[in-house]
Amino acid sequence: MGDVSGDRLVEVLATLASPHRLRVLAALTGGRAYVSQLARDLGISRALLQVHLKKLERAGLVTAHLELSGDGKALKYYEVAPFSLHLTPDVVAAAAATLSTAGDGDAPPKGTS
Repeated sequence: MGDVSGDRLVEVLATLASPHRLRVLAALTGGRAYVSQLARDLGISRALLQVHLKKLERAGLVTAHLELSGDGKALKYYEVAPFSLHLTPDVVAAAAATLSTAGDGDAPPKGTS
C-alpha cells in the first residue's frame, strides 16, 4: 500500500477488524470462489457473507467478476486483490498527518458515505 493516507489506513484497518472478514479473506487466498460456495465453506449465510464482501470490495481488498456457468447461470466470483500493508510507528504518524477528519474512526471519511 506504499504511502497510505490516514483516511485509507482507517478504512482498511476498520475493514480488517472483523473476524468474519478476516475469515473471508483467508478463504479467498486459496483461490476465487462464488458466494454460495464461499458461504457453505465458511458456515455463514449468503446474506451475511454479502455484507462482508461488499465492505471488503469497497476497501479494495477483494474484487468481483460475473461469469456464466455451463448451464447459463450467472455466478459472481470473488478473489483477493493484491495488497500489502506494513505498519510501523512512522507509517502511522505519516498517515495520521493526512487525516481529513479528527473523528473517532467509526464514521466513514468525508465523501465516502
